[in-house]
Amino acid sequence: MNIALTSFYLPSESKIGVGYMVHYLANALVERGHAVTVFSACRACEDALYKTVCVPCEPPLRTFRFAWNLRRVDFTRFDVLNAHGDDWFLWGHTLPRHVHTYHGSCLAEMFNATSLSVRARMAALALCELGSTLLAEKRVAVSEATRRWVPRIQEVIPNGIDPTRFSPGCEAKSEHPSILFVGTLHGRKRGAFLLDLFEREIRPALPDAELWAVCEDHVEGLGVCGFGRVPLDRLVELYRRAWVFCLPSTYEGFGVPYLEAMACGTPVVATPNAGAREVTCEGRCGWIAPEEELGFALLRVLREPSLRESMREAGLRRARDFTWDAICRRYERLYQPPGKYEEVTP
Repeated sequence: MNIALTSFYLPSESKIGVGYMVHYLANALVERGHAVTVFSACRACEDALYKTVCVPCEPPLRTFRFAWNLRRVDFTRFDVLNAHGDDWFLWGHTLPRHVHTYHGSCLAEMFNATSLSVRARMAALALCELGSTLLAEKRVAVSEATRRWVPRIQEVIPNGIDPTRFSPGCEAKSEHPSILFVGTLHGRKRGAFLLDLFEREIRPALPDAELWAVCEDHVEGLGVCGFGRVPLDRLVELYRRAWVFCLPSTYEGFGVPYLEAMACGTPVVATPNAGAREVTCEGRCGWIAPEEELGFALLRVLREPSLRESMREAGLRRARDFTWDAICRRYERLYQPPGKYEEVTP
């Protein structure tokens, strides 16, 4: 098939998770024999197997300008358009089979925003998101949690991981007890909260414990190591070597970092956000701890090898449900008109 994807973000210029998922999905579809073009505000990724068309959009309000400029694209030359956001202004245009994938809820993000400016932006995007549910022919959510926030969803197809990259590997765990965080210090990811918890509860109880923070914000403190933005191979290495992964987010539409950590054989401890609960099967494949009990949960996992091993095995089993081949097969069924689906063998 000739497939068009839209995503404002791509890993070449953004750390936003949607861009990574579109990149991986596009590559996986190409490997299965499809022709794929991604329309984005970002430049092409070095490892892209697909064609990238950069849609120019100048500040301010680049997200909205990008969506408006998509009106200039002739999508009729494609068999299907799979929008990952950004199709809000395509009313009145002739389109091929039109699928929209919702990677989370802007409305939910609005309620979890920590600043008025972010809340206002999310409110505007929530209105666009609502309009897109009336425009797309097929509407997909990446999680049941997202389905609950977005109306008229017809199917849930999760995000995925590449098991050839995210796997336990042969790296030994770090010499000292280590907690890995991937995200931002401020906002809903709550890295600053974890940093404070580490200094107040974890470090006094385990003086040799370490907190590894993969974030672009500056971090410092006894036992705290900031890595900044790292390439994928380095991120996988950190996942594999950490004793436990913790992302105390208030909201995740899906929670890809939890899945990546589990696939690398690292136990996951999280606060009870919707994405973490779904990816960890309500804590059966990880530990969902209320905010006031997060320190206790982390200390117990760090101190008990048998607990870490059982959580590791549960996480690895869960991660096997999210291969890109399985996810592509589900998208291929949606991309083709009813009764026309043919199994693709890569």
